[in-house]
Amino acid sequence: MSAEMIGATGLAGRYATALFDLAESDGLLDRVAVDLDQLGQMIEASADLTRLIRSPVISRDDQGRAMAAVLDTPGMCQLTKNFVGTVAENRRLFALKGMIAAFQALLAAKRGEATADVISVKPLSKKQLDAIGKILKKAIGSKVTIDAKVDESLLGGLIVKIGSRMVDSSLRTKLQQMRFAMKGIG
Repeated sequence: MSAEMIGATGLAGRYATALFDLAESDGLLDRVAVDLDQLGQMIEASADLTRLIRSPVISRDDQGRAMAAVLDTPGMCQLTKNFVGTVAENRRLFALKGMIAAFQALLAAKRGEATADVISVKPLSKKQLDAIGKILKKAIGSKVTIDAKVDESLLGGLIVKIGSRMVDSSLRTKLQQMRFAMKGIG
């Protein structure tokens, strides 16, 4: 599958495409996807891990050893370990989050799924996410994977993004629109 077909371009896209092709040929797409999802969650949860992958000061060897230790803990598959090791060796850990996102986009495209970014004020429950997923599936006609995020500055409501389409029903945006309308009156 060509990376350009679904927009996986640039450094992160090239690495993700290479990993996707290897995982597909080895029959490990689902396993690698779970590993990368777990790694992405660990990066989000740990300020130290984020610092490790972003720091240009930490040596290549130290980054490689640290990432190997991180990947040994959850018992990830060898392909994932080798991939992250190669990324560390090439001094590209700063782009790891983008690589994970690009891999997930490639996998979603292969499965005929769409990915929706749903941003809310507070974490949504499983029931709420399922309801949103059903509505989005009905609207676009394919299975939708929801990537839920929290942004407390919204004040209320949701922002839903699927590809280049966005529906913003947040209270913050409605208040901004009212402010602009009031400026136009006076």
